[in-house]
Amino acid sequence: MNSIVDKAAAFDVRSWIRLEMMPHFLCPGCGHGMALRALLWALAELEADRDRLAVVSGIGCAGRLSAYVDANTFHVTHGRALAYATGLALARPDLTVVTILGDGDCLAIGGNHLIHACRRNLKITCLMLNNEVYGMTGGQVSPTTSAEMYTTTTPQGNAEPAFDACALAAAAGAGFVGREVTHHVPRLKELVKAGLSHPGFAFIEVLSDCTEIFGRKNELGSSAEMVMRQKSELRPSAYRDTVDTPFRPNQLPTGILSRNDRPEYGAAYRAAAAARRAGAAAMASAAGDPK
Repeated sequence: MNSIVDKAAAFDVRSWIRLEMMPHFLCPGCGHGMALRALLWALAELEADRDRLAVVSGIGCAGRLSAYVDANTFHVTHGRALAYATGLALARPDLTVVTILGDGDCLAIGGNHLIHACRRNLKITCLMLNNEVYGMTGGQVSPTTSAEMYTTTTPQGNAEPAFDACALAAAAGAGFVGREVTHHVPRLKELVKAGLSHPGFAFIEVLSDCTEIFGRKNELGSSAEMVMRQKSELRPSAYRDTVDTPFRPNQLPTGILSRNDRPEYGAAYRAAAAARRAGAAAMASAAGDPK
């Protein structure tokens, strides 16, 4: 435990953020700040070159996070972050490309882009921050809103089943799939490091909390209680007594859920293009040879 605390204390997040953007716009208790810290901590430990780091985000609470990163950042249209990142990674394979998306941004309007990003297996690390709601745009239901939960568009409780984003990513062929909660920042940091190091598309679902919009409407308690709820839901037998109000267990697995080593799309594309050019040059040379 002491080694974890020492490492956390040694990492100064201020060296990785744009201080002129402070104070941030996140609500008190929002889990997205913890997710951003884990990402920046992972990049720092990997000694990422900020001049060759590109962070792409869409619209929403999660989409605003790229503005705080002291690197090359792109705030793009709703649901299209992976489309922009695909072009960026293909054109500049020397870059470390990271996307930060919300659950609505990634799975609703951007769902098709996610499927094909997984299928292509291009070298991109995708963080989907799942707080179960469209927090910034009015508190509407999202594809990951738990059943029976209240949102502005489900005043009687959500009747739809929640989307399992990691199952979708694995089925679509993502090279790396993982999930972690914001409560465990050191473990989330290690998961993000593993995703960043994977030679292909890495999809990481971060179970975050929206205290003000989602939590208050569903009477989920204070910010601290919502964070403890993450542990209670994942491992109810161990953490059932951490808060006064009992929680709904869902037993979602965390950590690295799947990994494969199939060819990365960018490298395969460049190799095929080089082979075609070499073949064309050989044919041209043979046609010009008098023999």
